[in-house]
Amino acid sequence: MIKNQKFRELALSFEEAIELPHFENTSFRLGKKIFASLNERESKACLKLNPIDQDVFNAFDKSVVYPVPNKWGKQGWTFVELKKVKLSMLTDA
Repeated sequence: MIKNQKFRELALSFEEAIELPHFENTSFRLGKKIFASLNERESKACLKLNPIDQDVFNAFDKSVVYPVPNKWGKQGWTFVELKKVKLSMLTDA
């Protein structure tokens, strides 16, 4: 189980990463581009992965890591259930 604060620390560990609001969630950005968001209420992260990485991580367990169920998912946006994911997998993603 990954706490919201640990996810925030990982996201902000990228050089020049910043945290800003994004609708009801928190976004993490490099420049003006969002690379991750956090829904703190649901303890769910959303990551932008390339298609190959998305396929690899989604193959693990679809209850832990799965594509956003719409056109955003086809663009690499991937949900991660922080209550279920291991730190090593999240760090790799």
